[in-house]
Amino acid sequence: MAQDAPQLYLITPAGALASALGPLLADAMDRVPPACLRICGAGDEDELGRIADLAREIAHARDVAVVIDDHVRLAQRHGLDGVHLTDGARGVRAARKELGTDAIVGAFCATSRHDGMNAAEAGADYVSFGPVGATTLGRGESVPLELFQWWSEMIEVPIVAEGAITRELMTELSPVSDFIALGPEIWAADEPAAALAALWQ
Repeated sequence: MAQDAPQLYLITPAGALASALGPLLADAMDRVPPACLRICGAGDEDELGRIADLAREIAHARDVAVVIDDHVRLAQRHGLDGVHLTDGARGVRAARKELGTDAIVGAFCATSRHDGMNAAEAGADYVSFGPVGATTLGRGESVPLELFQWWSEMIEVPIVAEGAITRELMTELSPVSDFIALGPEIWAADEPAAALAALWQ
């Protein structure tokens, strides 16, 4: 991608086991270097802790920041760079107070411009909107491209596009997004690193 193109924001697969994740993660990150790695927060807390240690080791060796969904305590305990809050603006101030000014605090705001603005005002380092593509998840609503266009023109806080991303959508989103998040789009493939490279060409 061009130098002014958005950066990759990589999400680990849901329900992954640390024992199997390492090589997949390293291969994907070596194929397309991400700006940030997000640990999917679903699953057993002990296993999430093992994934956190593994992801931190792999990512920090490549100068990549690591955040985890919602688990502020796990982020602290395992030396991660911050959290990704899945409930919009509601927890931003509390997470910032708990983690400090240097931590990354991101907020997923679904399709709501209002929630995104509240998160930005509360001190989020980035705001994520999604799903962008067609999906049956959630209420089945997708974020209109106009929201990304408006945000990129009016708001300084970086914006992340995520959810059901296709190559065509990446072409549309590139001029108006700071980061594009990929995860489920690649992990179902036989060779995730190759799938990532094909999508991110």
